[in-house]
Order: sequence, then structure tokens, then C-alpha cells
Amino acid sequence: MNNIRKNRIKDQAFKYWGIACTLLGLVLLAIFIGNILIDGIMRIDWDFIVNLPSRKAERSGIYTALMGSIWVLLLTTLIALPVGIAAAIYLEEYNKKNKLSTILEVNISNLAGVPSVIYGLLGLEVFVRIMEMGSSVLAGSFTLALLILPIVIVSTREALKAVPKSVRDASFAMGASKWQTVYHQLLPASFGGILTGVILALSRAVGETAPLIVIGALAYVPFAPSSAMDEFSVLPIQIFNWITRPQHGFVENAAAAIIILLLITFVMNGIAVYFRNKWQKKFK
Repeated sequence: MNNIRKNRIKDQAFKYWGIACTLLGLVLLAIFIGNILIDGIMRIDWDFIVNLPSRKAERSGIYTALMGSIWVLLLTTLIALPVGIAAAIYLEEYNKKNKLSTILEVNISNLAGVPSVIYGLLGLEVFVRIMEMGSSVLAGSFTLALLILPIVIVSTREALKAVPKSVRDASFAMGASKWQTVYHQLLPASFGGILTGVILALSRAVGETAPLIVIGALAYVPFAPSSAMDEFSVLPIQIFNWITRPQHGFVENAAAAIIILLLITFVMNGIAVYFRNKWQKKFK
């Protein structure tokens, strides 16, 4: 009985320790968001969104950085999505299990934990210098695509693994080929998980600063990009630029831009959850 009582006490202690750690994290997050809202919420208006950068804090806006973020996000999606999903399908459904494939899979998983500045150095050498893209939107998009590609591959593989083996067996029993099974059965069944992983990866990309600074993205751009080869800035770099200014007005601008960046991230995650639930209901 003593051992049972001790185990129950340990269980309760661990439970309350977990609750305390969770509450601590939530309190710190609430303090951070509260400070950001206090500093920046009154600065957000239509002029702040459509104005160009300026040396005067009250006239400065996020238009060029916002357009740059949209350009980079769209191109990163177009580059990383087909490559990542195709690679995951090959590794999960077609690849023969051997020593070489095991090494490849382990390295892909490890690449998801590589510091983002390393991808920036790789992008600087390959895309900016060797391929002569310069500090353009396209170079930034390729760099961020490399950054999120391991995440897309791993999340897609996990989504495919979650599909019951009976779905594959039933499809093969009906005479379907491997590709027909993948296209008509596995992809629809795993679409929700794939979409969630992709949007979470893009949520990371939209907040990245280090790799884009390394390839030469500018802190001040007086125009919005009109093509993939234009120079650009993004919201995180604009925030970093304002944070380093001594004037309090630029600190308020940075707080307002952080709020907008957080809203973009929350919306993306909300879209992922919505489509995942909708697609799962449709498949069922």
C-alpha cells in the first residue's frame, strides 16, 4: 500500500509540475503579446499598411516589406511544394529499403534542424553568386525553399504513413497500379496532414530573417517588387531595422508590424486546420 501511495503522490506531483510549466509558458507569452499590443495596436491603420518606408516614424509603413513577404511566400510555395511532396512519395512508396536509403532518410530528417543561417550561406554561394540571381526575390525564395523542404518531406511522409495499409491493399486488389493507388487513394486520404505540414513549414519561412539577410535582402527598399528578379525586403527584416532605431516611434512601428506578422501566421495555421478537418470529413 505504501508503494501504491508513493506512486500516486509522484503522479500527482508530476501532474502539477506539468500544469505549472504550462501556465508559466502561457503567462510569459501573454506578457509578450500584451507588451506588443500596448506598443503597437494604436499604430495600425490603413496608412501604415499602404505607406512606403520613411525616415520619419509617423509616415513610415510596411507596404514594400509586406509585398516582398507575399512574393517570397508564393514563390517558396511553388518551389518547395511539388518537390517536397514528390520526394516524400518516392521515399515512402517507391524507394527500396536499403542502407543507402536509410542514410538518406536520416539526413533529410536532420536537415530540418540545421540553423537557418547555414541555408543563407548556401543560398548566397549557389543562387546569388554561381547562378547570378543577385539579391532578388527569386534567390530568397529558393533559399527559403531549401529551408522548408526537409519539413515538407517529413510531414508528407508522416501523413502517408498514417493511411491504413488496408487502403493500399484494397486498391491493389482492384487492379490499380502503384501510381493510381498513390494518386487516387493515398493523396486524398493524407491531404489534410500534408496541407497542415506545408502551411506550418511556410509559417516558419514567413518569419525567417537570418538567411535572407545573408543573401543580401535589404532593410530599406523604396519600392515594392514587381518581378521575381527585383530586390526586396520582408516583414521580419523591416521589424529588425525598426527595432535598432533609437526613436520610440520606430519601436511602435516594429510592434505594429509584429502584430501583423503574428496575424498572418495565425491565419495560415487556421486555414490549415480548417482544410484538414474539411478534407478528412469529405474522405470519410
